[in-house]
Amino acid sequence: MSSIKRDDWPEIGELVVATVNEIRNYGVYVMLDEYGKEGFLHTSEISSSWVKNIRDFVREGEKVVLKVLRVDPEKGHIDLSLRRVTKRERREKMLLWKQSKKAESIMRSLSQKLNIPLDEMHEKVWIPLEETFGTAYEGLEKAAMEGANPLIGAGLPHRIAGVLAEIAKEKIRITSVKVQGTLRVSCRKPDGVLRIKKAFAEAEKVKIPNGSSKRIYVISSPRYRIEVTARDYKTANIIFQKIADIVMQSIKRLGGEGKIERG
Repeated sequence: MSSIKRDDWPEIGELVVATVNEIRNYGVYVMLDEYGKEGFLHTSEISSSWVKNIRDFVREGEKVVLKVLRVDPEKGHIDLSLRRVTKRERREKMLLWKQSKKAESIMRSLSQKLNIPLDEMHEKVWIPLEETFGTAYEGLEKAAMEGANPLIGAGLPHRIAGVLAEIAKEKIRITSVKVQGTLRVSCRKPDGVLRIKKAFAEAEKVKIPNGSSKRIYVISSPRYRIEVTARDYKTANIIFQKIADIVMQSIKRLGGEGKIERG
C-alpha cells in the first residue's frame, strides 16, 4: 500500500509531492513523500524569475509539488523542478496525494477493526480497488455514496466490503471540484450566429456522469464559457475536453473556427 514507501524510482516528467528538508544557497534538499528518497531542487529550477531569497518560494517543512527532471539510481540522485509545475498540476497532484493519504487512513482503520494485517489488506483491498476504480480513494468514495455493492463488485469479500463501506461513509465527505475554460468561436458566414448556436447545441447533448454538471454560456462574442462540476478533477477534465472537442469539430465543419483557452 502507498503508506509503505515504494522501492522503485520516480519517472522523468512525473509529478511528486515532497517535503522541504534543508535550504542551501545553491538549492533545496527535499524528501519525496511517496518514495522515501531524497531529491534536489537547484536554485535555477525554483522560479522563472530571479531568485533573491529561496525562502520567498519554499520553507523548511513545507509540502511542495515538483517535477522530476533526472533520475540516477546508481548515484542515488533525483533532480527536481518547481518552476516547471503549473498551478493546475500543483492543485491536482496535491488533491490526489491527500486522497491517497485519506485512503491509507481508512485502510488502517479497517485493519484495526477486523484485526487483519495491513500487508494482507494491500492484497485483499487496495489492489482490487486500484484495478477497478483507478485509485483506491475513488473506490472508497463510491462506497461512501453507494454502500458496499461497488466494493463487492470489485471482488472484495462481503464482510470486508460491508465494514469498509461503513468506515468510508464516516470518514469521506463528498465534495465537488470545478474546471472551467473559455472558447473563442467565430464564423464569418452570413448565418454565422446560427451556426455557432448549432455547434454549442451539439455540445449540450453530451452525456455526463451522475454527480456532475455542465454550464455553457456566452461571455461576450466571440468568447464562450464552459464550466464543469464533478467529484474529482480527472472526471471534470474529461467532460470539459469532450465538450470543447465537440464544439471545435462542429464549428469547423460548419465553416467557422475556434480556440480553447483553459483556466
